[in-house]
Amino acid sequence: MNAPAYAELHCLSNFSFLRGASHAEELVAQAKELGYEALAITDECSLAGVVRAHSAVKKLGGVKLPMKLIIGAEFTLVCGLRLVIIARDRAGYGRLSRLITRGRRKAAKGSYSLARADVEEFLGDEAASLGTLALWLPPLGPEADGQGKWIARTFAGRAWIAVELTRDGLDRERLARARALGESCGLPLTAAGDVHMHVRARRRLQDALTAVRHGVTVAATHRARQGPVAPLGFSAPHQVATEQIAGG
Repeated sequence: MNAPAYAELHCLSNFSFLRGASHAEELVAQAKELGYEALAITDECSLAGVVRAHSAVKKLGGVKLPMKLIIGAEFTLVCGLRLVIIARDRAGYGRLSRLITRGRRKAAKGSYSLARADVEEFLGDEAASLGTLALWLPPLGPEADGQGKWIARTFAGRAWIAVELTRDGLDRERLARARALGESCGLPLTAAGDVHMHVRARRRLQDALTAVRHGVTVAATHRARQGPVAPLGFSAPHQVATEQIAGG
């Protein structure tokens, strides 16, 4: 039986400082090996990984490569709302680039700061609706209801709830919550992986990066986990489909 078509829409490279544990070139090669239809490189408030990924795609076959490279970026707004913006065309890429520039200029070097008003300014008008898509990464708390309504209003007809099952013991709750939010906010659901590494062998490196980012020991990052360890790596398309149906 053929594997279901799957595109990874949320993937960080090592250009997401102290988060991503793999080079963009490694991510592209592994996604191709697993037979992905497309791969989105979505570093945090950055397009740096996309440049490396584009070069990797060309080296692996260019236009003949049966995998599309998607351009995007992840953001955490000052209010705590998390989302991924995908550029659909050149105009969308330009708007996304300007949003990133705004965020970087408003903060100290190495960080960024964006509010909902910034997103609305660059991505919320009618012209932007043709060039960008949004994936909302909802929290489990009560703040999700207000966030979802804003997402549905700002990205009307071009927003999805990203369902990411991280194997932390809360996947069934996370999937049920996403379905409820989808019903109440009028948003469809889509699968995503929150990929931080191309293979699970990079787990130790990713743990070390996490420890440095939070200023704790590696052992402390282990103790903080609940339930099975989230791989944060690529899964085969059939495995993604099975887990989304089963809720982890």
